[in-house]
Amino acid sequence: MAWLGSTVLNLFWKPSVNIVRTRYHSEKHRVIKRYGFEEQIWNGGLLPRTLGKPLPIPEYRPSNQWTERKALFGQNDYIDILGPGDLHPVKTLYTVPSWIRGVKGNEYQILLRKRKMLGPAGLPRMRPTKWKDLERRISFLYRKLNRKTKTGPSPN
Repeated sequence: MAWLGSTVLNLFWKPSVNIVRTRYHSEKHRVIKRYGFEEQIWNGGLLPRTLGKPLPIPEYRPSNQWTERKALFGQNDYIDILGPGDLHPVKTLYTVPSWIRGVKGNEYQILLRKRKMLGPAGLPRMRPTKWKDLERRISFLYRKLNRKTKTGPSPN
């Protein structure tokens, strides 16, 4: 009797099958994304054009080669050779912060010098977040240098 129920079921009911695969590449269709979207940025070529009228061309003005900044560029490069000798070239670095002027060393040594110079000047009170970041960087570099740098052979 069970066979009768399955035969009747197979006669009247057929499962619907969705075929996703396509047989040929030419049968594949592209999905339209962002339908109805209009791009506002110009991407049509090299020269953007507005609707009907060309863009205005700015008037050519040559730059002044004798401005103070350009005329005096490099004036202190050879001051130690050509000058009287009492002025060190480090002293001519006017735009560099005082704690980094003439420093030789790695980042850890530079940050130690910065902490030494700016600590008494009130940086911890005026900018506590910057001071905390400085201290964290110093402690990180301290640990890194002590763990990773190789020392010479120990004397016996």
